[in-house]
Amino acid sequence: MKKVDGILLLAIVLLTAFGLFMIYNASSVIAQRDFQDKYYYIKEQSVWMLLGYCGLGFFTLFSYKKLYSFAVPLLVTSIILLLLVFIPGFGIKALGAHRWINFHFFVLQPSEFVKLSLAIYLAAWFSSKEKGRLPAFLLLMGTVWLLVMLQPDMGTASIILFEAAVVYFLSGGAIGHFLLLAPVVAIIGFLFIKSAPYRAARLTSFLNVDPTLSNVSYHTKQILIALGSGGILGVGIGNSLQKYAYLPENVTDSIFAIIAEETGFIGSTAVVLLFTIVVWRGFVIASLAKDPFGKLFAAGITTFLGIQIIINLFSMTALMPLTGVPLPFISYGGSALIIDLAAIGILLNISHTSKT
Repeated sequence: MKKVDGILLLAIVLLTAFGLFMIYNASSVIAQRDFQDKYYYIKEQSVWMLLGYCGLGFFTLFSYKKLYSFAVPLLVTSIILLLLVFIPGFGIKALGAHRWINFHFFVLQPSEFVKLSLAIYLAAWFSSKEKGRLPAFLLLMGTVWLLVMLQPDMGTASIILFEAAVVYFLSGGAIGHFLLLAPVVAIIGFLFIKSAPYRAARLTSFLNVDPTLSNVSYHTKQILIALGSGGILGVGIGNSLQKYAYLPENVTDSIFAIIAEETGFIGSTAVVLLFTIVVWRGFVIASLAKDPFGKLFAAGITTFLGIQIIINLFSMTALMPLTGVPLPFISYGGSALIIDLAAIGILLNISHTSKT
């Protein structure tokens, strides 16, 4: 354990500890209202964090090279789980989305598991040279991407595409493939946006935030109010007004707005710096890995974490439309937290074996 990347581990500990505190801070009001227990969200998150750190510890000590043999079974399992969300009795439909599976003693969001299993599979596949694999790669990614989009979960679908593209490129893929495929992907994505009224409304509200008090672009306006209220130093810990049910999803996708409101520009910048350290150390670990599988594996993990961070922060600062992507290590949610911490454990294991 003394040989793992201590900077990365420290950044993760700080982010998860701060996230746990902010979940309690942001959720106590709505938890008391909805569950008559102001500690409801923090108790749930604490259990998931404990499981996540168990996963982190396990994968820190478990050789990442052994995961090479599990690449195909894990990918097949991921695809099966993505299909199960649409089967009555297994899948849970909430707010018009099929994103969860009810195993009765726990609820799983398969799209989170797909990010990690795809990183393992692509790293194993692309760690050996192979000609003419573009059609097979496109068929695989098209299948996974379509299943995620049908849930629908455009944010996670975008993360998966970026993850796969980076691993493919780093394995020696031609840049011309990206130049040809990017317009096609953009057109398909735009058609998916226009096909659903709520996605089209998000795009419209992003392009033209309504300055009136109407419900159009309500979520975006409340985020901007929170950011503006925070100023340089913030309104103070515990003094947020937006957490009083004004800001939707204030403990999940929009928790950064509460952080910015209470800690201001200084506090939110510190959080962004910690995320920057995580991504930086991830790519350093990838560059120092001794084998192609380790390099691509670390790059895939770092990419899906980094893109998720970017999408969330950009949507919270009105630099892109809202997508429903949680903030890693901070937002409330079990599947994402456990998978992300397990992924950090794998990075730490790769960093250990990379050191001389």
